[in-house]
Amino acid sequence: MTRTLAATLLISLSLAGTVAPGASAADYIGSGQARSYDAGGCSEASVLGFITSRFEYRDANYLHANLSIAEIRNTGQSRQELRDETHLVEREYCRATAVMTDGYQRSLFYVIERPWGFAGVGRSIEFCVGGLDPWYIYGAHCASLQ
Repeated sequence: MTRTLAATLLISLSLAGTVAPGASAADYIGSGQARSYDAGGCSEASVLGFITSRFEYRDANYLHANLSIAEIRNTGQSRQELRDETHLVEREYCRATAVMTDGYQRSLFYVIERPWGFAGVGRSIEFCVGGLDPWYIYGAHCASLQ
């Protein structure tokens, strides 16, 4: 029974390799060429939604300013660090304008890092709203995310 299960598993893995695009270990460590994921991540709805919901959490638990982000405008990429042999994580630095519920427009800086998480799957998003980082976690005027 164990041999049959092992043989079935081996066959299904080999068939999956023929259907899915191949990835070698060098793809995760660096293959000698810069490798880029989608470059339009700064304006993705999932990224902007994450920032909006995470800001609400930070305001409710840390800032206590009774603020939230009403709209994110003018999104754009300020720079990108591609993945290579010495940099295993690609970083996309973005900037935008956050329209707050109090009517003020504030600078929004964020970085999207890929691959991230367990076994290099997923992404990480760090962000800073100008003037709303009282402990300077990201430096003065969100400098570390610019």
